[in-house]
Amino acid sequence: MSEEKYLVDIRHEQLSFFTSAGEVKALNDVSIRMKEGEVLGIVGESGSGKSVTAYSIMGLTAQNGRIVGGSVEFNGHRIDEMKEKELRKIRGSEVSIIFQDPMTSLNPVWTVGNQIEESIRLHTEKRGAEVRKRARELLELVGINEPEKRLGQYPHELSGGMRQRVMIAIALACEPKLLIADEPTTALDVTIQAQILELMQDLKKKLGMGIIMITHDLGVVASMCDNIAVMYAGEIVEYGTTDDIFYRPMHEYTKGLLRSIPKFHEKDYERLIPIEGQPVDLLNPPKGCGFAPRCQSCMKICLAKKPPRTDFDGLHYSRCWLLQKEEFLKNREGELSHV
Repeated sequence: MSEEKYLVDIRHEQLSFFTSAGEVKALNDVSIRMKEGEVLGIVGESGSGKSVTAYSIMGLTAQNGRIVGGSVEFNGHRIDEMKEKELRKIRGSEVSIIFQDPMTSLNPVWTVGNQIEESIRLHTEKRGAEVRKRARELLELVGINEPEKRLGQYPHELSGGMRQRVMIAIALACEPKLLIADEPTTALDVTIQAQILELMQDLKKKLGMGIIMITHDLGVVASMCDNIAVMYAGEIVEYGTTDDIFYRPMHEYTKGLLRSIPKFHEKDYERLIPIEGQPVDLLNPPKGCGFAPRCQSCMKICLAKKPPRTDFDGLHYSRCWLLQKEEFLKNREGELSHV
């Protein structure tokens, strides 16, 4: 029986940044698998490793970043073994990225048309009038009105929502198999956020591409993602379907994130509960669970040892000593009942 094929297959990835202050262990034993056409949400607070995980699929780990363990495979390519020249061939053509701030991601001295056309020329065989035609089609695809006029405008002449749509158009220029969206709605107002998310869902249906949505907001991924990975301190602390994460959360950090989502129905009204404390210093990561110092249910073992993985139904799993405690007590009760 042949092994199942995955678009993204990250196995036990360990990635560090080597700085003058020491080794920053950004990722520790991260594993992710995605099939074609799936939408994965990666959620967590700043510094949890969300962006680093996704960027490593493109080989964008900065000069001082290096994969020191595990493997990263995308669409049949072993990313961790590829040279920069080889990586450039798949960036844009097979995997593209939307950065969170379109104003700083777009070149202010180039027109919108020039920036879209550059991507088309680099990664396709289209030339001349074909390039201009394709650029216009892309602007129409992402819902920008008067596309011919917009091609001649500069980024500062467009609204925030339109700039983000231009970024999406550039990312889709070569119809990639995977689109990485790095907090694509952070700098936008609520109305435009909803429009951008709806646009991405429509494009996913039309083009059949996979999407990795990086965000710190669980509310953003609620209606869009098939599966969600919750990250903290460079580790995936919980993974499962969207229903698993929202209705059957198992890790204390996931529960904390859910408690921080405002509820607008009067019967559900309650004060938001913050997660107290500070994020982990990855220069000196703790021996035990990274979330232990901020966890209200912390036990001694949480500070001393990394929690093992506890599996539930389907894809759902979590890493928390409390779950091991529950399993131990259940087994203990079962043994006593047979005495």
